[in-house]
Amino acid sequence: MTKLVKLGLASILSAGALYAGTYNVDASHSNVGFKVKHLMISNVAGKFNTFSGNFNYDEKTNTLKTLEGKIEVNSIDTENEKRDGHLKSADFFDAAKYPSLAFKLDKINDDKAYGTLTIKGVSKNVALDFENNGSVVDPWGNTRVGLELSGKINRKDYGLNWNKALEAGGVVVGEKVKLSIELEGILAK
Repeated sequence: MTKLVKLGLASILSAGALYAGTYNVDASHSNVGFKVKHLMISNVAGKFNTFSGNFNYDEKTNTLKTLEGKIEVNSIDTENEKRDGHLKSADFFDAAKYPSLAFKLDKINDDKAYGTLTIKGVSKNVALDFENNGSVVDPWGNTRVGLELSGKINRKDYGLNWNKALEAGGVVVGEKVKLSIELEGILAK
């Protein structure tokens, strides 16, 4: 009887896998961005230009099953070369020692994505807002899926501690970083 139950469970699990597909992140139609307070009065926005990732998505149930991504620190772009150089230095990301950031999804619960974010060798659990934009077939016959992740992290949790105090109070760089990640994946063939 136990063998029959195991066989039945294996059949059910493998049937669900028939509808799941592996998607590669299409970086030319995706964005990994952030914002952080500057001088406590305005935001500086930036993005990473080089990143990769893949995810498993079940088209039948419109469910994200897995997601993994890698971001190259040296691709940081705030539209200011001097600031980008400082962000790559040991004061912040220390790109020479920690050349990439990583995210791995643990689970989706309604409109929340839970996973592990690794920055500067420090891994922390994070909860991000999640939006599933569904799937579509493009004019060239490729199946594509759109996903969005957003939320806030504290940069000091990851050892990004550099700052300077302002005479009037406050600091040059805020601790909270707003993340905005828009992914478009294309079904791997």
